[in-house]
Amino acid sequence: MRVRGAPAIGVTAAYAMVLAAAELQSRERGQAGSQIAAARPTAVNLGWAVRRMLRVAEAEPDPEAEARRIQAEDEEINRRIGEHGRVLMPQDGEGVLTHCNTGALATSAFGTALGVIRAGWEKGGRFRVYNTETRPWLQGARLTSWEFQQLGIPATLIADSAAGMMMLNGDISCVITGADRIAANGDTANKIGTYALSVLAHENGIPFYIAAPTSTVDLSVTDGSGIKIEERPQHEVTAYGGMPVAPSGTVAYNPAFDVTPNRYITAIVTEAAVCRPPFDDSLRRAVDAA
Repeated sequence: MRVRGAPAIGVTAAYAMVLAAAELQSRERGQAGSQIAAARPTAVNLGWAVRRMLRVAEAEPDPEAEARRIQAEDEEINRRIGEHGRVLMPQDGEGVLTHCNTGALATSAFGTALGVIRAGWEKGGRFRVYNTETRPWLQGARLTSWEFQQLGIPATLIADSAAGMMMLNGDISCVITGADRIAANGDTANKIGTYALSVLAHENGIPFYIAAPTSTVDLSVTDGSGIKIEERPQHEVTAYGGMPVAPSGTVAYNPAFDVTPNRYITAIVTEAAVCRPPFDDSLRRAVDAA
């Protein structure tokens, strides 16, 4: 898993197609595109970028220019997501929780859910920030904590299993995460553990937000049952850093993502608008406006 984060995966796919265009004939480019698109099946941005690059490669002599446009657009889109979403952040002294990594390391720049938190702080908000460790890859601990440090935003790292207690105790006023694929009805695939956080937020009367570009919305998928969930190798759960953390022979189940039903989502923040239920209508309007 060299590249992770749906927007970053899309940008990387665009540059991979630049290499394919330089080295392969037209028919072979399509085959290369299919291979690239299959690398991370849950992230819809991957296939979106491949299709866009294939169209351009047939018409333009310099497909790298299109890849650079995709990269630049992603940064601008992220900043618009931040601007739309910052008004949803809690009051000073209240807490927001985020999951996995959704900052500049997961995009071309700025970030999606982390970008919303960043935008809120840049406008003077002084709410408290919490981020989960995000097992088994620990993207929250390794990446998100580092990003908050670089931005000068005080953040507290928590164990994934501590989120429910903190919500019950009133430490968390809202939750915001990114997304890897959003179905037409608003059902959202994101890093494993997102669904559990959404249920906990719902049980505790806490708003649960998704932040993602409209390129992550897949209107061809009616609901979450149509989203393919990538499964990762067992050793990612039974070992870490080459060191075993479970007895030899332990069987592990390791889905990389889960699907959060739309009934647990308060709003989906895109570059076009803050989409609210019914998502069938609001997401389509956002995609059309983007």
